[in-house]
Amino acid sequence: MKHRIVVLGAGYAGAFAVGNLARRLSPADTEITVVNAVPDFVERMRLHQLAIGQDLAFRKLADVFAGTGVRLRLARVTGVDPERRTVAVTGEDGDGELAYDTLLYALGSSVAHHGVPGVAEYAFDVTGRSSALRLRERLAGLGEGGTVLVVVEGLTGIETATEFAESRPDLSVALAARDELGAWLSPKAQRHLRQAFDRLGITVHEHTGIEAVEPTRAIAADGTPIPAEVTVWSAGFAVHPIAAASGLEVAETGQIVVDRTMRSVSHPDVYAAGDCAYAIGENGRPLPMSCASAGFTNMQATAAIIARLTGSEVPTTGLKYHGNHISLGRRDAIFQMVDGDVRSKSWYLGGRTAARLKSGVLKGAGWGIAHPTFGMPKRKRRLATAPDRSDARVAA
Repeated sequence: MKHRIVVLGAGYAGAFAVGNLARRLSPADTEITVVNAVPDFVERMRLHQLAIGQDLAFRKLADVFAGTGVRLRLARVTGVDPERRTVAVTGEDGDGELAYDTLLYALGSSVAHHGVPGVAEYAFDVTGRSSALRLRERLAGLGEGGTVLVVVEGLTGIETATEFAESRPDLSVALAARDELGAWLSPKAQRHLRQAFDRLGITVHEHTGIEAVEPTRAIAADGTPIPAEVTVWSAGFAVHPIAAASGLEVAETGQIVVDRTMRSVSHPDVYAAGDCAYAIGENGRPLPMSCASAGFTNMQATAAIIARLTGSEVPTTGLKYHGNHISLGRRDAIFQMVDGDVRSKSWYLGGRTAARLKSGVLKGAGWGIAHPTFGMPKRKRRLATAPDRSDARVAA
């Protein structure tokens, strides 16, 4: 009987993982299924561009995995039973259940509301294609002088505000930050960021927490109303409660607690990658929810799965950040180098060169998704007679 590998989610972490597994494991021994709720690969790093009206081409997952031997199941995951090793799904074909021998959980994240009144009812976000298209429709209906407020706690909000201001100079774009704008950047990079905001005419409300969102305004913690016909909520990410409800060990964030090889510490047949993995980086801190983390964790998870199934020594891949890359519209960007403790170094790259570098990163990621198996090598690894199912707590 073939070893059944099920991958939940075909975002950056899941799609790359599926391609790597199909590339390196023999189809004579393994059956790989990927479950995704939508038929297209969604470039999450570019959804703010989609929201402001730019046309983006979306790749069909059926085309991406054609000829790879990967089975694509278009359905929404509704539950995981790690004791029975099954996944409950629902889709156009109705409800169903998938059995697995090895599960890679990569369902990603969505916007975190933080319990702020009015966010769910009135705010918009760019964490998913459907939400970005909803925002796109709303922005298209705004006339000259329309007010847009972006509430931020990280890089996504900065990219969103600058993209909107550059693409729609007729709008009045503002940003609300709980702390100082770009406080984590080096002094020179922070100055570059402020100059970009001044150039684009973005109003900045620093040290301003938003305590409520209403249809035409947001309310700051001190009670000050900020005009906003559109409020874009970009104040962090949250994972789906499926993992916690399944009985897998999770952190307070709801992320699956994994060991150094991305293996669940409570269920050795389950691995996690991307935003839903509570993984500790080389600096001893949890990896942040980001595209970079998706890359680190999916490479480590797939390497561990392949090694254990084929009876090889489990390798370790790097879990160290080298820098933050922030787009500031289409013609400007900042690449900030960081040290081992993720503190900004004095050196940074800015301007058109940094923008071209970011464009190359996005194009490279797109190419990788379009070619998930990188040519399908002729020699593939066969499974060991008895794949390792030892307790995750003793894994490397």
